[in-house]
Amino acid sequence: MSASDYEIVLSGFSDEAAADKTLDQQFAAMAALGLKYFSLRFVDFGNGIKNVLDFDAREIATVRERMQAYGLRVSSIGSPIGKVKLVDEDDGSQNVFVPFEFYLKQQVASACRVANQLNAKLIRGFSFYPPWHQNPDDYMSQAIDRLGRIADRCDAEGLTFGLEVEANLVGNTGYRLAKIHRSVGSPALVLVFDGGNLVTQGFDTEEVLAQFRAMLNGLGWLHVKDYRPLDARQPSSSHDPPGGVIDEDALLDYVPADRGGADYATIFQVLRSQLPDINRRIAQRDIPGFFVDLEPHLRGGGQFGGFSGADGMGIALRALCGVLQRSGLDYRLTDFDDLHPKSKR
Repeated sequence: MSASDYEIVLSGFSDEAAADKTLDQQFAAMAALGLKYFSLRFVDFGNGIKNVLDFDAREIATVRERMQAYGLRVSSIGSPIGKVKLVDEDDGSQNVFVPFEFYLKQQVASACRVANQLNAKLIRGFSFYPPWHQNPDDYMSQAIDRLGRIADRCDAEGLTFGLEVEANLVGNTGYRLAKIHRSVGSPALVLVFDGGNLVTQGFDTEEVLAQFRAMLNGLGWLHVKDYRPLDARQPSSSHDPPGGVIDEDALLDYVPADRGGADYATIFQVLRSQLPDINRRIAQRDIPGFFVDLEPHLRGGGQFGGFSGADGMGIALRALCGVLQRSGLDYRLTDFDDLHPKSKR
């Protein structure tokens, strides 16, 4: 094995760094942090904040031009695909229902279009909302069918769809996401671990690690956020969040990766042992590396995004690098030699 077998690629949600969500503020922060890759989600082009799926041709051309100016590349399209209801019924939530055929032809197609125009190989998405307060397992087969069709569409476009573990969805735990991954059985569907999204549901450190292990066979990349451990009852079943439905807009105690309930140090140690196999698997999808994507929410988060500020992203990145170093995982940031390449005389 070579050293590159144990190397990860750092990335970050650029909109988390920018209060006004302009491209230049986002990209200046990413470049200053030394990141070459970023995940694209929200941008204000001067006519209000727009989600990446809503960018028109002119706006995509602007993103490409500013990326080149700052020397950046897109790691993933931070889409909200899958954050809609599975069934059309009033369940007391604010979640919307979109007929699936329309959703596939409009939203999923838009995500694929933007990804290919920006030379990204990954689209981040989610596993759909079951009716509020209902057992996600009762809606598993319906979610699997829809996610399989989304994966097929992405595969036809040369893209890979990543399911992020998050509260309130059918895939609200690592175990349920692993079941979805096995059932879909497509190389175009991978899993995205996020420890903070498990801690906010009341899972303890041991259980977060167990769910990470459950996701390893399908792991495609990793988000980094963490949360102060909740004073919640222990789950009656490791498959069920102890806190039930989570009010994501009320979550205020996000912390960097070197503190909180997820124990990223141990997570990265486990990842290191599996990384050569994971890197070989994702290379078959033309993915440029295993991305560890900062999404820290240090100044707050919600259902569709969060904010850290440029300073918060710096704090989060320094904490992440410290944990990675202690875990023996290699990474690289921009350095002086990248600015002034040595002569090849």
